[in-house]
Parts: sequence; structure tokens; C-alpha cells
Amino acid sequence: MNRKIAPKKNAPVRTTATKTAKSARAELPIEIDARTLPPLGMTPERFLRDYWQKRPLLIRNAFPDFETPVLPEDLAGLACEETALSRIVMHDRANDRWTLRHGPFDEDEFPGMPHQDWTLLVQDVDKWDPDIAALLEQFGFLPRWRIDDVMISFAAPGGSVGAHVDQYDVFLLQAYGHRRWQIDAGANPPLDFRPDVELKLLREFNPTHEWVLGPGDMLYLPPGVPHNGVAEDACLTFSVGMRAPSAAELLGDFVDTLASDADDALRYTDPDLAPSADPNEIDTAAMNRVVEALNLLRMNDPDRLGDWFGRFITVYRAGGEVQSGGQARSRIEIEWDLQHGASLFRHPYSRMAWRRAHRKGEPARLYVSGHDYPLPADDAALIADAAQLDGAGYASLSDAGRDLVQELIQSGHFNLALPDEEE
Repeated sequence: MNRKIAPKKNAPVRTTATKTAKSARAELPIEIDARTLPPLGMTPERFLRDYWQKRPLLIRNAFPDFETPVLPEDLAGLACEETALSRIVMHDRANDRWTLRHGPFDEDEFPGMPHQDWTLLVQDVDKWDPDIAALLEQFGFLPRWRIDDVMISFAAPGGSVGAHVDQYDVFLLQAYGHRRWQIDAGANPPLDFRPDVELKLLREFNPTHEWVLGPGDMLYLPPGVPHNGVAEDACLTFSVGMRAPSAAELLGDFVDTLASDADDALRYTDPDLAPSADPNEIDTAAMNRVVEALNLLRMNDPDRLGDWFGRFITVYRAGGEVQSGGQARSRIEIEWDLQHGASLFRHPYSRMAWRRAHRKGEPARLYVSGHDYPLPADDAALIADAAQLDGAGYASLSDAGRDLVQELIQSGHFNLALPDEEE
């Protein structure tokens, strides 16, 4: 006699709809053409649901008919700047040896570089070039404070930085020429590093997919996906990387903040102390008191915790500092200029974000390069979004918002440009 077996208590019941959903997820494409819906070929909601930090995606025509706003010679010139963050990676294919050099470089050495097997990488090009910075508007479906920078690499034919893995999300936009990308999208790929090179290159790399990308094509990689890109010809690749602080970074800064804010009167105490069986033993009761002492420093206040994170995440990770340009104009003069066509432009090293207060009736907070300021939410949102602030935007701020903008001008976070000075 056939009997139906009842499902175990609390066990999930697998319905046809559940199976269909799982099947659909398993069959998600790894390649898509985005020409009709750039830059993702799908809605941001679908991309974030199905791909973000889950699986890689090759996006053909993410930027249809793309023309690079910078050329290889522009990148070489930037690599010669004292404050630019640049590197050259060279590969000796015959002996499989890799060398890494850090800039700044002498402009005279680029004409003598080999015709193949080397790569120039420059970080933070969005801080130097407004056309590159403008590309980030296409990634507005992500929190702006999560985006770290746009790194640009020029590679001679055969140039590569070797098979490696990143611990953050990255969008690799092909801007000029062609690059062959290989990735290992398998489960649990080997992640051991080679011990014989300065770079963190993988000891073993087993690609599951391979493509050649041309201008406008883009490869999205979530954290932990091994990949290797090799130039088919002289090429430029734009890498839009995310800021993903490690737990150790977060904990280190968090503990530093706790320690600096701590009341010196908060100490280890033992009013319940009893005679010790062994005076040299650190017993369980003592360790419980240690935990109690540490718990006194916990940030139970969500606004205090939010202020710590807002300050932390808006500090420019490469250490570039915003310095006052010595604005000599008075507030009256600046406001007159803004009423007559001038604009305020944010310093490229200035990172901003904002947060609503947890407690009702409290002001929002604007975070600017590691500092926090109380403001009405509308003001905080407007200023955080303002790469450029014109007269109308400035006039729409409250008195507190305008006061803060004036303070930010004096500290160098905004610079005034008169109408005939704007590009």
C-alpha cells in the first residue's frame, strides 16, 4: 500500500514555484548585451538582486560606441606627477618573472619601454580628470560612499598583472583596444598565492570562461572571483572599484574611537571579590569582570555608531588631504558671485555622505572627509550630492546649510569658480 510521507515539522515544503525560482536562478546568463538598456542590460534592481556580490557578468555594449576621454599618453603624463599613485608591472614570459615598480616615473623612460608584456596602472584618475569622474554617474544605483575610485591601466600587447583575486566588487570597462579576460567562476577556487613574487598572484588558476572585450564592453566581478586580463593589443581598461573595508580595518578604527572617547573613570572593578584559592590564577570570575569592563565602552547608541561609521567611510583611503586654497573673498562677495553665475566645485579628494538621525526630531548628519555636521536632512542630502553647487542650489539651503557651505569653502572642500573661469 502506498503511503504519503508527511513533511517533518518546520521543514520547508518544496512547491513548484520554489523549484521554478531556483531553476531560473541557476540559468541566469553570464553574458548579456546592454545596447538597448545600458549600462547593465537590465534594471538596477534586477542586477542587484541576481548578480551583485553573487555571480560575474560580462556586459557587452555597456557603453555603446564608447570613446575614451583619456589616451595612453595622458595616463603616462599623469604617472609622472608626484602625488599620483602609479605602478608599472612587467612580465618576463620566458622565465615567468614579475617585477613591480612604483611611481612617480620620469617621462623620458616611456618612449624606451618594451613593445610588449608591461602594464601601467594609475589609481584615482577620477580625482584628476572630470571626464573620468563623470563616468561614475552611470553607477548611481550604488551608494556613492561605496565607490572607491577609477583606476586606469594601459597595457602593451601581452601586458597583464597576472591571475589574481580582489576582495571587493569591480567593474572593468574596456575603453580602448582589446583585452582578453579569463575568470574562474567555479565553486571554491584555489586562492593560494605564489611565494616568489611581490604581487599577490595566484599559484593556481583554472579559468572556466574566456572573452575578448572591446571598447564599451564591461565585466562585473563580485569579490573572490579569480581573474586574469591580458592585452590583445595596446589597450586601456577602466576599473571602477568599490570600497570594502575589512573587518580588521573597521574594528581597528572602532576601537580607536572607543578608546579616545572613553571616560577614564570606567575601569575594571571587583567589589564582589572573594578570597582566592590560588592568588596566581586568573579565574572565571575575573574574566567575567573583564567582559563587563569592556561592555561599558559599547556603542549602544545607534546615532553615535552611525557618526563613527560616517566619519570612517568618508576618509579618503589613499591619504590625500583637502587643503584650503586660501579663499580671500568674503561671504558677501561669494554670495554675490553665486547670484551672478558663479558655481562652487567640490574638491576631488573630498568624500561626503549623510545619514538621518535615529531619534525623531534630531537633525541629520553630513559627513565630510572624517568630520560630521548636524544639518536638516534636505540640506545634508543636497550638499552630499553636490559635485557642483550653483547659485540656485545654494539659495535653496537653510541658514544652517549656507553657514556650513561657507565653512567648507574656507576649509577647501568647495572652490569658487567665476563664470569666465569655468570650463
